[in-house]
Amino acid sequence: MILTGPEIEAAAHDGRLRIAPFTADQVNPNSYNIRLGPTLITYTSEVLDAHRPNPTRETTIGPDGHVLQPDELYLGHTLEEVGSDIFVPLLFGRSSVGRLGLFVEITAPIGDIGFHGQWTLMLTPTRPLRVYAGMKIGQIMFFVSTGAIDLYRGKYQAATGPQPSAYWRDVAGLRAVAS
Repeated sequence: MILTGPEIEAAAHDGRLRIAPFTADQVNPNSYNIRLGPTLITYTSEVLDAHRPNPTRETTIGPDGHVLQPDELYLGHTLEEVGSDIFVPLLFGRSSVGRLGLFVEITAPIGDIGFHGQWTLMLTPTRPLRVYAGMKIGQIMFFVSTGAIDLYRGKYQAATGPQPSAYWRDVAGLRAVAS
């Protein structure tokens, strides 16, 4: 079951889910509009390595926006901190943004129960596109879970700003177990 807009608003007010800051005019019939935060990062290496941290460059989106270029992966973040200990959140790009040729969160739309923080957004434009901090870029929905809940305790907990891949930590952990 998916939460309706009024239920999202009620759950945000009674603490069953957290959206901060919460603005009632961002509630949709069955989702909540999330906004783009002011920071973008891009990887600076020509070849990325899944087994090591990869260097990044940080950009702050100014008042005139920032032009995203095709063939580049941008990591942005939600302005809002979002999470729940009982609902399963799913984040998708808004259709209006998709119609501008911007893919948002194309590989990792599901959030874990127990994650609380700003969400990192994977942004990939099909053509040059100017984006602005604070623009409504995605929608988050909440689904009712069934069964026992094991809260998220992973490496991205309490994230602020865009987070580069920490896949290398998983590999390092496997190496330690194998030793």
